[in-house]
Amino acid sequence: MSDDSGSHVYRGQEPTRPDSENARVSIAKEPEVEPSADTSGLPGSGSSLKVRRFWSGRRLPAALAAAVIFGLAGLFLYDVASVRAGNKALQWRVSLAHQLATRHLDDIWITLGAAVAAALGLWMLILALTPGEREVLPMARSGSAGVRAGLDRHAAELVLRDRAMEVSGVRWAKVVVGRRKIKARATSHFRELEAVRSDLTSVLGEAVRQLGLARQPQLSIHLQRAEKKG
Repeated sequence: MSDDSGSHVYRGQEPTRPDSENARVSIAKEPEVEPSADTSGLPGSGSSLKVRRFWSGRRLPAALAAAVIFGLAGLFLYDVASVRAGNKALQWRVSLAHQLATRHLDDIWITLGAAVAAALGLWMLILALTPGEREVLPMARSGSAGVRAGLDRHAAELVLRDRAMEVSGVRWAKVVVGRRKIKARATSHFRELEAVRSDLTSVLGEAVRQLGLARQPQLSIHLQRAEKKG
């Protein structure tokens, strides 16, 4: 039995879709050369070189911010041009100027408006300084071709889960892949737990190396005996 996300499955059933359909590879062209990571060691014992993550385009926040700024600037520009042409200023701008001139700084609305503006500014600053794209894991590069590749995190979970299900004695498996740690949970319905754990560690360790990730995550395995039915 498998859940909707497809991240775990029981032995004896095939996944609904092959892993090739779930995989997503991101490729970007970079002019500068970055050091490639060492993927020959055990999980978590690879190179400590800093690897650059993929940056998100942030199209939706940028579009919303641009639309709000463009709209406000257009309203103010229209009102100023109307006043220069000899017409009266719009009532909302007159009221806003009066409120700003008469209200004190300790007024609740002034404090609330300043808090909202500070929160929005902090949110925009965080978006500008953080890379995003948490679902894409950077892959190691060889040579100076300038091409960077990324592996979809869900696709990596499917691959590692299928490799775990190939271990003799494993009945159920679920794998969660993070940037720094991979957590694998499995149940065994026969064989000694220590023997299954040893094989599972070896198989998943080799599978993690074969993923070709630039930063080798640490591997954490939680294995327990499957509950007997009836």
